Amino acid sequence: MGNESSKLTSYLLLALLVVIWGASWPIYKMGVHFMPPLLFAGIRAFVGGVILFMIAWKSRHLLRFKENWKYYSISAILNMVLYLGIQTIGLVYLPGGLFSVLVYFQPVLLGILAWIFLGEDMTSFKIIGLVIGFIGIFFASFDGLAIHVSAIGVTLALLTALVWASGVIYVKKNNQRVNSFWMVVMQLILGGAVLLGSSFLFEDFNAIQWNGKLIGSIVWGSTAGMAVAQVLYFKLINEGEASKVGAFTFLVPILAVLISAAFFDEAITSTLFIGMVFVGMSIYLVNMKPRKFAIRDKIKKTT
Repeated sequence: MGNESSKLTSYLLLALLVVIWGASWPIYKMGVHFMPPLLFAGIRAFVGGVILFMIAWKSRHLLRFKENWKYYSISAILNMVLYLGIQTIGLVYLPGGLFSVLVYFQPVLLGILAWIFLGEDMTSFKIIGLVIGFIGIFFASFDGLAIHVSAIGVTLALLTALVWASGVIYVKKNNQRVNSFWMVVMQLILGGAVLLGSSFLFEDFNAIQWNGKLIGSIVWGSTAGMAVAQVLYFKLINEGEASKVGAFTFLVPILAVLISAAFFDEAITSTLFIGMVFVGMSIYLVNMKPRKFAIRDKIKKTT
């Protein structure tokens, strides 16, 4: 009974995470038009980290910064500085829907890296499921793929996917050495500080256009988009299989397209429905447990 309750809680948290991230894509795409990208990313990360720092202050004895600063720094570079920085700049070069399609090659990379570095099973069904999920994302944004294609944007999107997958693997691999909540807090604060510093050096603050849309984007990004979503995501990653959590994130760009259609008058097409079906199949296959088909087991048996 307790195990079933735990599974239900995990699925509810996953659903909440998907909703937050799905809403964040169109919100960020709207906000980055009014503020330089590094500054926009840095404010969201740093403020989100400060909010979590205040919440975690009572457990500051678990921080152990002198002992763990290297872990915090590497995590911040991968999960904030590179991931968030490249992502935010990339949104300038590609439409949000198309960029999200390419970024969500991440669950496929995450599944491969989790197999190699974390020893997670890589079953035939899981491989097929991850590939089908990415195909589903392709269909979901098929119409956006035919226009506004930028080589720079595509490169930045794929780099975002690789950095994201690498950062997740790093955090999960070290979750026994460093308190997982403080890892999230410090990667937000340190990463946000670096992004803000980079903005001061390379961006023009005169380009900021203060308005309700920008303020709303910053408030959303700092609270739900960063503070809440980061805690949820890494909690789920640390407590479950990275590849399975990654498969559910295939739903994010589909939800982003639906939200964009509802609030920004973007069209919903038949290819979106096809994409949703593929993503549903992906999640089902990745979460199957045919242990006897595990690739790692086959390799062991033949050696």
